Amino acid sequence: MTSRTGAERLHDLARLRRVRDRMDREYARPLDVEALARGAHMSAGHLSRAFRLAYGESPYAYLMTRRVERAMALLRRGDLSVTEVCFAVGCSSPGSFSTRFTELVGVPPSTYRREAALATAGMPSCVAKQVTRPVRNREARPAGAHLA
Repeated sequence: MTSRTGAERLHDLARLRRVRDRMDREYARPLDVEALARGAHMSAGHLSRAFRLAYGESPYAYLMTRRVERAMALLRRGDLSVTEVCFAVGCSSPGSFSTRFTELVGVPPSTYRREAALATAGMPSCVAKQVTRPVRNREARPAGAHLA
């Protein structure tokens, strides 16, 4: 195996930042590692390995965190059902969405929707977003943790 030069590593990091920025912008679109890798002119395997090394999680985990963050904001608004929120943030399976949401937030989306409206009432949205940000890398709050 050949070692990569500093210039090659910097080039990879720039491409990884563009991939991450694309996921931040296009979280609601159907994105998969193959499509992201093609856009960055990398193989899917190389993208996955390099992304995990650079950011500490897989591209899929990062994308799901973005989707859950947006879902949290939509659920706090309270005007959409959990299923509507699931599809609005780009998830295609309410069951998978609910599972990942619960892993990151510590409570199911329906519970979050009910409790978040009370906990963030009167709070500026920029503050609510910061204090309710999901925990990454499967470090969910302990069971029974409440927002308030």
